[in-house]
Order: sequence, then C-alpha cells, then structure tokens
Amino acid sequence: MLEQAFEALKVYDWGTDPKVLQPINAAIIESQGNEDARQELESRLTAILASDTPRDAKDFVCRKLMQIGTETSVPALAKLLPSQDDSHMARYALERMPCDAAGDALRAALGNVEPALQVGVISSLGARGDEKSVAQIGELVSSDDAAVATAAARALGAIGTADAAKALAENQASNDQAKMAATDASFACAESLLAHGKKAEAVAIYKAYIGSDQPKHIRTAATRGMLAGAK
Repeated sequence: MLEQAFEALKVYDWGTDPKVLQPINAAIIESQGNEDARQELESRLTAILASDTPRDAKDFVCRKLMQIGTETSVPALAKLLPSQDDSHMARYALERMPCDAAGDALRAALGNVEPALQVGVISSLGARGDEKSVAQIGELVSSDDAAVATAAARALGAIGTADAAKALAENQASNDQAKMAATDASFACAESLLAHGKKAEAVAIYKAYIGSDQPKHIRTAATRGMLAGAK
C-alpha cells in the first residue's frame, strides 16, 4: 500500500482523491519514535520535491516535512523558495523545522527572491525568532516596497530582542504603513525586554516615543510602558 501511495504521489494533482495518499500519512504516524523509519520516509518525500511533479504533490510533501523534516530535506526545500508556485509551502516547512540549517536557508533566500516572496520569507524568519537575521531584516525596514518594509518591521517585533529594537531605530521606514508597523514592533520589543527583566533597555525604547511629535495614543502607550519599567 505504501509503495502504491508513493507512486500515486508522483502524479498527484488537483482533483485526485486524497485517500490514495493515506498510507503515507499512516506511515508517518506509525514511525513516531522510530528514527530509521522516519529518515526513510523523509528521504522518499524529499526525492519527490526534486522531481517533475505537480504543484499539489509538492504541497503535500511540504506539509509532511513540516512534521518530520530535518536538515536532510532543507536543500530540496530551499530550491523551491524562489518559485512563485512552491515558495510559500516550502517556507512554511522550513519555518517549523528547529534545525539551524532551516534558518540558514531562509536567510540565504532573502536577497534571492522577488519582493512578493520576500515578504513571506521575512515573516517566516520572524516566526522562528531568528536572531541571526536581524541585521538583514533591519535593512529591509527602509525598503521602498511597503509590503516588504512592513513585513520586516513586524518580523523584528516578533524577534523582540534589544538588537531587533536597535535595528528598528536605525532603519527608518519610508512609508506610513511601515512606520506604523515599526512603532508597533518597537513596543513589542520593549514588552519582550520587560518580560525578560531588561527594564532599562525597555524604558529607553519607550522614551523615544513620548515626544510632542508623536500622536497622543503613542505617547500614552509609551508613558505607560515607562511606568511599568520603573516598578
């Protein structure tokens, strides 16, 4: 049954009954705790990505690699990141892999994909809390592409470190949407720093937003943050 399922996967496309792939799902469940079996399944799934298979087949593989993928499958997933059809599912898989190689692949893709796909890669790095990407993402906050700049600001807020806050302060957004995102992200960094007991660093961030040039609601939020940091 498993062999037949993998043969079906090679030509799996929209409209095909998903039940034909059920043996693969069952094999993944059954392989829990069996490293050799998992490695074999990962190897077979990864081979599908390198072949000329339909988009839906690759989507299925990416979903399965979210569950069992290791650094073994990272190169095959990384090759899909520049693809308009396959990038999103590939990055979702990489986003959820705890291995360092997955983060390395996403960072490497930042400068090699078109802006529409770059937004997704940035978001995945933010979701991973990838501190190594702070400098690269920080430079994108000032991008002329509003979507890229906004995604970069949000990702830095998700990472939430002092370095992420510094990157937000040093790279000014050039459009209103990204500016608002950068403000929210700076506050998110401050909240994260407060939660980790780094009150002085958090207060320094809030202090930058209490000036008369800031909207009232921003000044109010910053003041509350400073008070929280003073406790």
